[in-house]
Amino acid sequence: MHEVSTTNTSNTILSSTHKETKQFSTFYLENRLYGIEVGRVQEVVRAMTMTSIPLAPEYVRGLINLRGQVATAIGLRQLFKFLDCMPEEFINIVCKVEGMLISFQVDEIGDVIEVSEVDFEQTPQTVSDDIRSFMLGVYKTPNSLLSVINLDNIIKCLNTKE
Repeated sequence: MHEVSTTNTSNTILSSTHKETKQFSTFYLENRLYGIEVGRVQEVVRAMTMTSIPLAPEYVRGLINLRGQVATAIGLRQLFKFLDCMPEEFINIVCKVEGMLISFQVDEIGDVIEVSEVDFEQTPQTVSDDIRSFMLGVYKTPNSLLSVINLDNIIKCLNTKE
C-alpha cells in the first residue's frame, strides 16, 4: 500500500503509509518454519544422489550433480543439531552464493511468503547459539514465526571450519 500526502484545494490533507515487504521461500525443519530470501534461491529439487566427501564435517552431506554443475549439499538439520527423527529423504533448496552452488537439505518445502518489515524482530535469545548465529531474525506471521536464514554466515562457517 503506497501512501501519498497531498493537499487538495479545500486544504484537506490526505495521508497514507508505505510498508516495505520482503518475500521468502519457506521450508520446514522439525516442523519449524524457516525462510531464505526468494532472490537468493535458484531452484528447489527433490532428493538426489550424492557423492560423499571424506573427512568433511557432518553437516557437509556431499556433492550433487545438477545438470553438469556441482553443488555442495549442506544438511541444515546437522548444522542446527536437529539429529532426532531424521527423514528418509530431503528436499534441496539450491542457492548461488559467492559464485558457488550450495544445496540446503530441508525436511519439507513451504510456500513463498510475503512479510512486512514492521513484523520483523531480532532472533530471540531463547534460540540456541547453534542456530541463532545462522539467523537474521524472525517475522511474525498470522500462524507462526518465520525464522530467516543468514546464508552469508553459513558460508563463513563453511569457509572457516576444517
